[in-house]
Amino acid sequence: MRVLLVGRLAAATLSVTTFVFLFLHSSWRADNPFLVPDLILCAVLALGASLPARAAAATLAIGFAYAAGVLTVSVFSYAVTGDLGAPSLIGALVAAAAAVAMARGNRPGSPTSRPASPSLTAGRA
Repeated sequence: MRVLLVGRLAAATLSVTTFVFLFLHSSWRADNPFLVPDLILCAVLALGASLPARAAAATLAIGFAYAAGVLTVSVFSYAVTGDLGAPSLIGALVAAAAAVAMARGNRPGSPTSRPASPSLTAGRA
């Protein structure tokens, strides 16, 4: 349960900060190759943070993996020009760590996964 709560908070934070970043850096241009991926990132993480627990866990695992990919490409686009791109780097690291944490929490038998229904396991030896 704790992993999901931290995941929800991280998703909301990453979603909002990415959306605000788009406004602060005048990124609403047609020639911005990151505009659509960033908007998808914001939408998926915001949606995942607001879903019920079972759907949120799966959505956040996928959303964080997607965010890690988008933000990693952003980090390397800064690196090509000789810049660090610290906000993108921090976001990519947070997203990658959260994706791993959410995916590990969804494994069968993990403390956050739901046990099988007794009716489904009845009669099995």
